[in-house]
Amino acid sequence: MGSVAVLFRVMPQGVETDMSALAKGVRDAVPAGVTVRGMQVKDIAFGLKSLLVSVIMPDAGGVLGTTEEAFAKVPHVESVEVMEEGLL
Repeated sequence: MGSVAVLFRVMPQGVETDMSALAKGVRDAVPAGVTVRGMQVKDIAFGLKSLLVSVIMPDAGGVLGTTEEAFAKVPHVESVEVMEEGLL
C-alpha cells in the first residue's frame, strides 16, 4: 500500500472568519495517519479567502472521506473540496 497526496480547499463561512483560527482548527482535526504538508491562505474575491491544505495519507479505503469529514466539522467551515489527489 502506498501513500496519496491530497490538496483540499477549505472555504470559511464568511469574510469575517479568522483564517489563523481556521487553520489551527483544521490542523487539530487531522485524523491519525494523515500528515499535513502545508497550508496556504488564498484570496478568492471580495475579501473572501480559502485555506488550501496539502496532506499525505495512506492509500487505504475511507481515509480520504474521513479526513474530508473531519475538516468539515471544524467551526466556521462552510465547505471542503478535494482539489487534487495523486499517488506518491
